[in-house]
Amino acid sequence: MIRASLGVNPWSVLYEGLARHTSLSFGTISAVVGVLVLLLWVPLRQRPTFGTGANIVVLACASDLGLHVLPQDPEFPARIGLLAGGILLNGLSVALYVGARYGPGPRDGLMTGMSAATGRSLRSVRTLIEVAVLAVGWLLGGGVGAGTVLYALAVGPVTQFFVPRCAYRSPARDRTCG
Repeated sequence: MIRASLGVNPWSVLYEGLARHTSLSFGTISAVVGVLVLLLWVPLRQRPTFGTGANIVVLACASDLGLHVLPQDPEFPARIGLLAGGILLNGLSVALYVGARYGPGPRDGLMTGMSAATGRSLRSVRTLIEVAVLAVGWLLGGGVGAGTVLYALAVGPVTQFFVPRCAYRSPARDRTCG
């Protein structure tokens, strides 16, 4: 989504805003914020697992690697594809690892914990979180585009769509999406 140049996801807006005020890399900020978000789990009675820690490390490394590997300034059709793919694949990836019960990443554990605590849908909780993070990131100077707003409004419904299709059901069934 960063390379699409149509607006990054709200968490990336936050990381960009924080990067403007620190000397840390985008990936490092992602990891630090991930650890800080874990503190919000305490009142929600969420517990980190192997998957939670792996999520922090993998996202930090993948962010920096992706920015290094993907070309800058792709043509407009490719940018649209990167944006749409980023939203769909993010919603699907959350559903895969949350559904597999290996443990949510920090941001997704916040979503599942708040959903459980409030009785609200994943869709509405995720949308609220994304809009709040977008606002803070924007106030810190992170860039916001049409893709940012689209992501903030779409990733919750996309995640909720995929979660029941990717949920681990029993030891006799695969943990695959389908």
